[in-house]
Amino acid sequence: MSFFKKFKEKMLGSTPEVEETVSITNKFKEGLSKTRNQFTSKVNDLVAKYRKVDEDFFEELEEILLQADVGFETVTELMDSLRFEVQRKNIKNTSGIQSVISEKLVEIYKAGEDDIAELQLEESGLSVILFVGVNGVGKTTTIGKLAHRLKEEEGKNVMLAAGDTFRAGAIDQLQVWGDRVGVEVIKQSEGSDPAAVMYDAVRAAKSRNVDVLICDTAGRLQNKVNLMNELEKIHRVISREIPDAPHEVLLALDATTGQNALVQAQTFKEVTNVTGIVLTKLDGTAKGGIVLAIRNKLHIPVKFVGLGEKMDDLQPFDAEKYVYGLFADGLDLEDAEESDK
Repeated sequence: MSFFKKFKEKMLGSTPEVEETVSITNKFKEGLSKTRNQFTSKVNDLVAKYRKVDEDFFEELEEILLQADVGFETVTELMDSLRFEVQRKNIKNTSGIQSVISEKLVEIYKAGEDDIAELQLEESGLSVILFVGVNGVGKTTTIGKLAHRLKEEEGKNVMLAAGDTFRAGAIDQLQVWGDRVGVEVIKQSEGSDPAAVMYDAVRAAKSRNVDVLICDTAGRLQNKVNLMNELEKIHRVISREIPDAPHEVLLALDATTGQNALVQAQTFKEVTNVTGIVLTKLDGTAKGGIVLAIRNKLHIPVKFVGLGEKMDDLQPFDAEKYVYGLFADGLDLEDAEESDK
């Protein structure tokens, strides 16, 4: 059974779980429309051009994947896997090849990992999430949306810490989100020591029985030494108050920057222990393949993706829904081919 048919079966029925799956899947489909419009149309053109699977077909497919920012190493791995699968199954023509590609992309993303997309939160007691990332990637907005998600959908008592004390307006921007979501923001004056803000926030969160404390930080990537020292100091302050904290260090990356996002991820990985990626503005780029490049190259899971401007458009990443979003048009294509048989 093909990838699309298996996925389609998951969306049959009228239970609340199925309806939620369909709703979230549609968000991925809509959010990846720019990437899909370019990527899928090119793959469909390629399938129409090459009725047989040969080396010329693979070379052009490789170029299409590179243009979607899937990344050279990931594309190379995918091509090797596809060639092996084509030989193993003795596939001669390109009919249904989208499904084979989809299966391999999901396999590459999920390789050797279980439940990697889940936030690591304490079942009881205070959980601390540290957000890192350069200015302009949508970090503060993402913090606000995550706070909304944890509060409204999971019933958590959430607090924010305004640790980006260097960027003009950053504290006020976080306060606006705190007011919008209805959560308290712990802050000091602009230019204050970020570690001091974190100390105040952790103490306040503990005294008020907060479930999740989300901490904003400065993203001064131009000076890695200062950034590393600052993050290490923040870590020390937090872990002194709460052993094993922070429980998550989430790196916000702007998907529209393509390979530059990968460079940022590599740099932040060098200066701190990044536990997950939040890929913002995925709906605004035609190069959504960067998700796979980041996962495969850096072995850091993508935990959330931004699929639009609405409050609930920050969604937990799901490899199958993501790949479906890339190839959604192929579902109708395969169904049409089946009906013709």
